[in-house]
Amino acid sequence: MQNCIFCKISSKEIKSYILEETENFLSFLDIKPHSKGHSLIIPKKHFCNFEELPSELGNELIYIAKKIIILLAEKLKTKDFTIGINEGKLAGRLIDHLHIHIIPRFENDKGGSIHSIVYNPPQESLEEIYKIIKNEG
Repeated sequence: MQNCIFCKISSKEIKSYILEETENFLSFLDIKPHSKGHSLIIPKKHFCNFEELPSELGNELIYIAKKIIILLAEKLKTKDFTIGINEGKLAGRLIDHLHIHIIPRFENDKGGSIHSIVYNPPQESLEEIYKIIKNEG
């Protein structure tokens, strides 16, 4: 996509601090890190949402994510990470190009668990929600 900053990073039009690269993915340091080593993994081809990513790229995505986690764990002396995707505007995504955050965690980093991002418990029972999702309701 022409005006996508991640597409420009992927094509090397914009400088980034690349940590790892595979045939279809690129990992680099986040320009506005929330932690030392906060990195992103992006597909080189423009996909807006996770559901658009072809299933056949799944193994390669897991491969690069594991490599980045191992690298950061070793170099930054941590075994703890928050890994996440902001899927859509309501989830806080600012750039419409699929990207996965790998955020190293450290003692007293003032961060919370992924459960601290949103707290909006449903009014319906789990059974009702299950029936809605499975088209039984």
